[in-house]
Amino acid sequence: METLVNKPLVSIVTPSYNQARFLEQTILSVLNQSYDHIEYIVIDGGSTDGSVDILETYADRIDYWVSEEDRGQTDAINKGLERATGEIMAWINSDDTYQPHAVQEVVAFFNEHPQVGMVYGDANIIDEEGHVIGEFNAQQTSYRRLRRGGVYIPQPAAFWRGALWHEVGPLDPSFYFAMDYDLWLRLADISQLAYHRGHTWANFRVHGESKTITADARCWDEMLQIHRRDGGRWVSFLVAKYWIRRLLTPIWIWWRRRKLLK
Repeated sequence: METLVNKPLVSIVTPSYNQARFLEQTILSVLNQSYDHIEYIVIDGGSTDGSVDILETYADRIDYWVSEEDRGQTDAINKGLERATGEIMAWINSDDTYQPHAVQEVVAFFNEHPQVGMVYGDANIIDEEGHVIGEFNAQQTSYRRLRRGGVYIPQPAAFWRGALWHEVGPLDPSFYFAMDYDLWLRLADISQLAYHRGHTWANFRVHGESKTITADARCWDEMLQIHRRDGGRWVSFLVAKYWIRRLLTPIWIWWRRRKLLK
């Protein structure tokens, strides 16, 4: 890995609720990064499954953590990012993990591309045991492509400049599933998004209780709400994709569950 001269503070937030079986892996994937100038914040929603014991174990290495009732994942992310002071920001959910050199590569990319407001890399798809079962279909996207439903951004592999967060944040608390899509749109509207092809930065975990498995259709419901909020027409690429997904979602969920149970 290259030696970095400019080492900005990177703020990472983990929202969590009753994810003790995965939480420690997520925490360690942040704490063991090859890049050491990280502000790490964990917002737990009042877990009762042993998560607090894990947080207490690493309390001296986590910059801030709290375990208290909140209004869900979006609220937890907002609470964490409100405390964040980094020049670069991200969140990683408590069932996902980073690759060891992810943050160092992110910082290097931002240093070399000052015009970019958000960068994302590739992500593995892993199962409950951490085995790689696929790859996220990451591609270069843009504001126009996002408005058409071309997301292509693996959320745990996405990082953005803190200054932009202060312009477009916080996340809309009315969204539970598509809050990241809403943020990508806001960032793309005022800055350049970049896909760093061939650089795997995260592991996106799918399991029986993950939102990806249980609520894909609801995510697209929220994306449609955002589309209409922003003046989108009923006759559009995104709306067509919405109805195709609604028709195919039961088959997709069946296939994904079957793959996980193998």
